[in-house]
Amino acid sequence: MRGRERSVAEGTASSRTVGVEQDRASLRAAAAAIPAELSRLPSVDAVLASPQAAPLALWSRRAAVSAVRDVIGRLRERLQAGEEASAAELTPLAIAAAAQRLLEARSKPKLRRVVNATGVVLHTNLGRAWLAEAAVEAVTLAARGACNLEYDVDRGERGERDRLVEEHLCALTGAEAATVVNNNAAAVILALHTLARDREVVVSRGELIEIGGSFRIPDIMASSGARLREVGTTNRTHLADYREAMGPETALLMKVHASNYRIVGFSSSVNLGELAALAADHPGVFVVEDLGAGAIVDLSAHGLAPEPVVGDRLRAGADLVLASGDKLLGGPQCGIVVGRADLVARLRRNPLRRALRCDKLTLAALEATLGLYRFASSPEREIPTLRYLLRPVAELRCVGEAALALLAAEFGEAWSFQLVASDAQAGSGSWPDVAIASLAVAVRATGAGAAEIERRFRGSETPILGRIVNDTFLLDLRLIEDPRDLVPKPRAN
Repeated sequence: MRGRERSVAEGTASSRTVGVEQDRASLRAAAAAIPAELSRLPSVDAVLASPQAAPLALWSRRAAVSAVRDVIGRLRERLQAGEEASAAELTPLAIAAAAQRLLEARSKPKLRRVVNATGVVLHTNLGRAWLAEAAVEAVTLAARGACNLEYDVDRGERGERDRLVEEHLCALTGAEAATVVNNNAAAVILALHTLARDREVVVSRGELIEIGGSFRIPDIMASSGARLREVGTTNRTHLADYREAMGPETALLMKVHASNYRIVGFSSSVNLGELAALAADHPGVFVVEDLGAGAIVDLSAHGLAPEPVVGDRLRAGADLVLASGDKLLGGPQCGIVVGRADLVARLRRNPLRRALRCDKLTLAALEATLGLYRFASSPEREIPTLRYLLRPVAELRCVGEAALALLAAEFGEAWSFQLVASDAQAGSGSWPDVAIASLAVAVRATGAGAAEIERRFRGSETPILGRIVNDTFLLDLRLIEDPRDLVPKPRAN
């Protein structure tokens, strides 16, 4: 029996050995085939030294080497995966040409112009406010050479960068002093860190907002080192709620403008004047209001829905008012702080302010924008945000009719274009429940759904971005001045 078992075992081992040898033979054959294919690939140096690579000399050596190496690497991966490659694809000429295309694609700026036909004037994803021409010129001037950012030319000594905009802000809002940081979230953090670090800030539960990008007031407060003290309920907060919450640890009473939502129905809130009176009875307690969008002029005078005005909130009793520069103000991204001179001075002395300060380009754009508000006879004509919010529908119709003719000439009979009524929006948390009457071009095509049409327009050399409503692709005209912008152009390879 033992002999028979040994014989069976030996037979099994022999079979296993044969199988392993066959596998090894297959691997050796495959390995032999791969080098034969890979040997057809030229080296990076060979490609760069070839006459066909002359155009690559226009690029930096590092970029050209990287591009050629990547092209060869992709070809190698294809060959190793068993894919076929023609002899022409493996020549220095073809590899150099592919590297040239790769370099052109890599060198294109990531930040591109797009056509905003969404109907959202202050579109966060599309850069929010467009700068006025005066602001663009100011930015260009500051970018091209030296400027007196922190130098007082008249006195011949170091100056303060806030002086570029403080006079304008005080004149426009009635504030005693002003400072500017890189966005409104930074303004909130700086104010709370300076005035309420390790102390309590009393806020209504109905004002604990969250806006785009998961920006939450409670999280911002925690980051500043202040302690949140919630009062009232989601829909109703009374003055007594604030009064009962106040104690030795109270540093601030804070109001936050509910810019991107509305609480309607059975609701109540405490007005700013009442909070200011309450704070006055508690020395050392201040009232800070975060307006978010922060209009600097009364837009209701132009027929738009009322929106809190920075200066009015100061006159109503706020010690500090915080607002964005790139929303209803129509300037660059920044956070504006206006109010009492002693409190603004404390914010300026905070070492954190240096990490949050604005650069020269932002301040140049803001100064020019504020100058238009202060001195221009019709700022609503020169500041794009105001101009597009106030644009009459009759003007949109003229643009739309011209666009219909251009689009019909560009596309075939399978396509149809029609002017339809549309609802535009301010965007960026302003007037969330207010529609702005507008017009749009409705685009339809036989055999193509709205999503496919949207991709066609988005794939233009300059992407054209609209919106889909009820399975119809719409190109809203509120921000369109040149109808030719709505005609897609093939993207260059």
